[in-house]
Amino acid sequence: MMLFRFPLPSINLRPPSISPNSTAVFRSLFMADQHRCDSQKTDWDKDPKYLENYPVPLSPSLPAISKDLELRRAMSASSKSSLFSLSRSDVLFEDEWLIALNKPQGVYCETILASVPSLLNDSSNEPEELGTQPKKHELHLANRLDRDTSGVILITKSHKVAAKLVKAFTDHKVRKTYIAFCVGQAPNWKKITIKSGHGRSKFGAWRVYAARDVGRLLPGGSSIKDMETLFEVLSVNGKEACKDLSELDLVVEEKSLIEFDGNKFEVLVRAYPRSGRTHQIRLHCQYLGISIRGDVKYEGVYEWNGSVYDGHQLHAESLSFEHPIRGSPIVVRAPLPLWANKVIL
Repeated sequence: MMLFRFPLPSINLRPPSISPNSTAVFRSLFMADQHRCDSQKTDWDKDPKYLENYPVPLSPSLPAISKDLELRRAMSASSKSSLFSLSRSDVLFEDEWLIALNKPQGVYCETILASVPSLLNDSSNEPEELGTQPKKHELHLANRLDRDTSGVILITKSHKVAAKLVKAFTDHKVRKTYIAFCVGQAPNWKKITIKSGHGRSKFGAWRVYAARDVGRLLPGGSSIKDMETLFEVLSVNGKEACKDLSELDLVVEEKSLIEFDGNKFEVLVRAYPRSGRTHQIRLHCQYLGISIRGDVKYEGVYEWNGSVYDGHQLHAESLSFEHPIRGSPIVVRAPLPLWANKVIL
């Protein structure tokens, strides 16, 4: 999950098309980058020189299985995006300044943005004079969702509104909730607030760092940012979570010590991110020993109970904020996906 940042995507974006040639190019570029990373991999986190100069990540590196699966998913998403178009049933909220949409899993945010002009022009109720051009909007993504994350995506219709929402996100005045289907150790807590560092490791992967390392430099010149998420357990194996469990505060300072006893549980959680870091919820779920089902990047199960999952099961449930022009409170909710509806209480 990434907050809205400049430079902003323009409305000239078009849904990606795919052909045998472009597929081959896409695959060759992807594999070349993977080969570069693989050829550079060493036990760098055990290297005294590295330990002396840079903070050490506390979450594991990407599993080997993720490389081929992520390539397959990326190619599938490119194909799906090339055929994608919005309909009025995808609209969750709209006025003259904003439009909120229900993003499906496996479609890129840029594809959603590129599809909005056609939706707005097709649904306009204003009669157009012969020879006049449809009204042009200054469309910008106010929030971003990962490729396989579904749910609320907010788009502004003018530069002025975009700037106001940038400030609202930056000032943490936009409240977000997510639903995640996880598989792992049964939590011994009802709610937990986890605080850690967040940054890119030596090879470009997002990792969890110790909270004490916030502000320290990383290879490439970036620095570790703070990352905080509140999780609430909704159900374990389809049954309501025990209300007698405690509420915990966890400040990450060392590698996760969670050990599995051989049994894995289905854990449905609601997440309240209090910062907006890339892959924040996915990383924190991994650290807590409840990786999201289908999230092969962060140790989520790929196959579970006889089913294969083509993407992670994370859903942007709601966005709450003050309207940037009217000042009134706005709450936008996306319908729950089927996997959540089956177990939601």
